[in-house]
Amino acid sequence: MTNDSENFTAPKRWSARRKLEVVLRLFQGEDIDTVSRDIGIETYRLNQWKEEALHNMEGGFKKRINDPLEAELSRAKQQIGELSMEVELLKEKSKKQGPLVLRRLRS
Repeated sequence: MTNDSENFTAPKRWSARRKLEVVLRLFQGEDIDTVSRDIGIETYRLNQWKEEALHNMEGGFKKRINDPLEAELSRAKQQIGELSMEVELLKEKSKKQGPLVLRRLRS
């Protein structure tokens, strides 16, 4: 009889979704050594994933809903976009009109 973990080959690159599934197993109380053997990843790396998940969760809780700074940043980005587009349009318009005519200064 073969164990599923014996036939398991760990991917070279772990997606965020797969890491989440592993970390959730740890949060649910599974032994880290068991999970490590089951998926073929070192315990120190599993601890890093767990710490990273905890850090990111904390950041998610700190995020404010309807944050005035976020609204101001969005308005500023929108204005920058509009101004950039206006500059590009003016550049194109000036190319079509040709060089500026220099006028003689009266002495």
